[in-house]
Amino acid sequence: MDKITELQRIINESENIVFFGGAGVSTESGIPDFRSVDGLYNQKYDYPPEQILSHTFFVRNTEEFYRFYKDKMLALDILPNAAHKKLAELEKAGKLKAVVTQNIDGLHQKAGSKTVYELHGTVHQNYCTSCGRLFDAAFVKNSDGVPKCDSCGGLIKPYVVLYEEGLDDDTIRGAVNAIANADTLIVAGTSLTVYPAAGLIQYFRGDNLVLINRDPTPVDAKANLVFHDKVGEVLSKLRIED
Repeated sequence: MDKITELQRIINESENIVFFGGAGVSTESGIPDFRSVDGLYNQKYDYPPEQILSHTFFVRNTEEFYRFYKDKMLALDILPNAAHKKLAELEKAGKLKAVVTQNIDGLHQKAGSKTVYELHGTVHQNYCTSCGRLFDAAFVKNSDGVPKCDSCGGLIKPYVVLYEEGLDDDTIRGAVNAIANADTLIVAGTSLTVYPAAGLIQYFRGDNLVLINRDPTPVDAKANLVFHDKVGEVLSKLRIED
C-alpha cells in the first residue's frame, strides 16, 4: 500500500483529526520561513531576525522593528495554498476538529477554517498599548513609521508573540485539549525544534501520528506515517468522503 493510500485510509477512519502546523505550511503561498536555506535567517539585515522579533528589541528599537516587520511579516496579499484549502474542507466535512498553528499569517482562516489556535498570535490584530484600541493589519502596514493610535497617540503593538514573551494561556489550553482528544494528529511543515510550541504534541494519545515535512524531524521514528514532501502536495491528493 503506498503512503497516500494509507493516509487516505487513516483520514476515512478518523473522527477527530487535529492538524499541527508550522512555517512549512505557508511557504507554498510564498511566505518565507526562518530556518530554511531560503528563509529569513539567510537574508541580510542590520540585525538577525530573531533579535529584531524580540520583546527587548521592540521596546528599544521600535522604529527598526517596524521597518522589518512591515517589510517581511505583513504579506497581506498572500493567498491560501492547497494545504490550507484541504484542511478547511476536512473541517467542513466534520473530520478535522482543530488547527493548531505556529504561523501568524491568518491563512487558515482566510481559507475557511473556523477552529484555529494561533500559538504565536496573529498579524491581523493589533492594539494600542495605552488605551487598548484595536487596529487591523492594513492600518499598521500603511502607517508612516511607527504606528500610533489615532485616538490617544499611544504606541501600537501587534498581537504577535515575540521572543522573550510567553504564549497565551487560553490558546495553549485550547490547543492541548484538542490534541489530547484527537484520534489522529497530522504534524506538518515544522522542524519540531521551536519550544514551547513543539512540546504540545506530547499530549497526543491517539492512534495515528502523521508527519509531513521536507526534512526529517526528531519525532519521525514515533510516527505511523512520514512524508518528506511539501505539505500542500501531500494533502491535495486526499479525497473528502461525503
